Amino acid sequence: MSALRPLLLLLLPLCPGPGPGPGSEAKVTRSCAETRQVLGARGYSLNLIPPALISGEHLQFCPQEYTCCSSDTEQKLIRETEATFRGLVEDSGSFLVHTLATRHRKFNEFFREMLSVSQQSLAQLFSHSYGRLYSQHALIFNGLFSRLRDYYEKSGEGLDDTLSDFWAQLLERAFPLLHPQYSFPPDFLLCLTRLTSTTDGSLQPFGDSPRRLRLQITRALVAARAFVQGLETGRSVVSETLKVPVSEGCRQALMRLIGCPLCRGVPSLMPCRGFCLNVAHGCLSSKGLEPDWGSYLDGLLLLAEKLQGPFSFELAAESIGLKISEGLMYLQENSVKVSAKAFQECGTPHPVPARHRRAPAPREEAGWPWRAAAEEERPTTAAGTNLHRLVWELRERLGRVRGFWAGLPLTVCGDSRMAADISQEAAPCWTGVGRGRYLPPVVGASPTEQLHNPELDVDASGPDVPTRRRRLQLRAATARMRAAALGLDLDTRDADEDASGSGGGQQYADDWKAGAAPVIPPARPPRPPRPPRREGPGGKGGGGGARYNQGKSRSRGTSVALHTPPIFILFSSALALLGTR
Repeated sequence: MSALRPLLLLLLPLCPGPGPGPGSEAKVTRSCAETRQVLGARGYSLNLIPPALISGEHLQFCPQEYTCCSSDTEQKLIRETEATFRGLVEDSGSFLVHTLATRHRKFNEFFREMLSVSQQSLAQLFSHSYGRLYSQHALIFNGLFSRLRDYYEKSGEGLDDTLSDFWAQLLERAFPLLHPQYSFPPDFLLCLTRLTSTTDGSLQPFGDSPRRLRLQITRALVAARAFVQGLETGRSVVSETLKVPVSEGCRQALMRLIGCPLCRGVPSLMPCRGFCLNVAHGCLSSKGLEPDWGSYLDGLLLLAEKLQGPFSFELAAESIGLKISEGLMYLQENSVKVSAKAFQECGTPHPVPARHRRAPAPREEAGWPWRAAAEEERPTTAAGTNLHRLVWELRERLGRVRGFWAGLPLTVCGDSRMAADISQEAAPCWTGVGRGRYLPPVVGASPTEQLHNPELDVDASGPDVPTRRRRLQLRAATARMRAAALGLDLDTRDADEDASGSGGGQQYADDWKAGAAPVIPPARPPRPPRPPRREGPGGKGGGGGARYNQGKSRSRGTSVALHTPPIFILFSSALALLGTR
């Protein structure tokens, strides 16, 4: 035994001792030079950072061992780590906010421009075909587009009332022009317009054109309005959601994740990836928009497909002038039958003495340029594109953000300030207490899994009130878009609205295409009789016509009444200038 003692004494220095445990890097690295360098570059006062490790009993969030942080430094780091996290979340969602905002602007510009193009096309068509006769009654047509635009932009009057009023006003002007030998008192015109609004179809002065126009423009405007509102709601909700309110538990976890390595004197030691994911999941699990986000995107894409397909906004806007022209031609061709029915139900008006009748206006040259022009000018308008391209771009961009909220923790932890790169996952990293391997499991984002989050206590009651409100906003927008895809307007629920008013309660067949057989809509309950309108001061009879009194709450101050002297001109001669259909 005595012979082995010298050999053992020689080998003892070569035997390794016990390895360094957690936090032992503080005992090996006593200097705070690296921390001073990093924090000095961030604007921290070096007077608050000791040159070497000091006792850490004063720390609140970091391990109370040897430290490079004073109390003031720790508090400043807490605020900085919170700002870093919030900035990363907002930056990660900036593409999403930009996508929704840009798509909203482009689609809105496109729909508004389409209405303007349609109005200009109608004015061009009717000015060329009717000349002075159109210019004298242009306010009727301008009023129609004003109210259509008001519905789309401001949710004004119901579309059914808007279109019904337009056809009634047009009939009040057109019918006297068919019979310049008669003087039509307001009571007769009131009876005439009431007769056209009956549900038995006893008098259809414009044929099927009013129904087809209502069908096409209602579906297109309801869908376009719900779609644009859906984009705006999504942008607003996402923008608010990205402004993450950081709870006290999240603030402490973030400090332990990216602030405490600085206090321990090892700022180059990156946080473990699993550590970061648990913190990010805990801070974000109850703040996102899942599972409503996927349904919202599906609603957007469904309605976008409808807008370029069966509910085509382009075709609806372009067809307004054409449908009105077809209605006027029907009135011309069936004037004998319409007049006989009107005289039978409303009585014969008083004849005008021959000496007071005006001679028919001379026949003007006319053409039919509008159809060809509509195809050539199929819009690349204010949006700089057409609807097909807009929908394609929307589908391509939304495909990138479908899993945004579920993948947000991975995105945040992919930043070099938050965690070690995934390629260095096997290397030692910051575990929250020192250098080593992060052993706790990474938990998922579901409320049940978050109950077992090792880094912070997550509220088991679910999302807070602001998050619930934003999710409800998203659900409401989704419901509105899905209803619009069926031809329904959830924003129009007046008790006296009939089943087809603004698309309410009715799914329309796709009979808008040229040449398609008309589809008769389901029978709707009769409207209550409307009280007669009152002519304003200075109003005239005859050509001035009777008006429905829509009420101040519905007219919104918009008046399209024309107070002009009776125009004794052969309306059939002017209509003949349109040519054959």
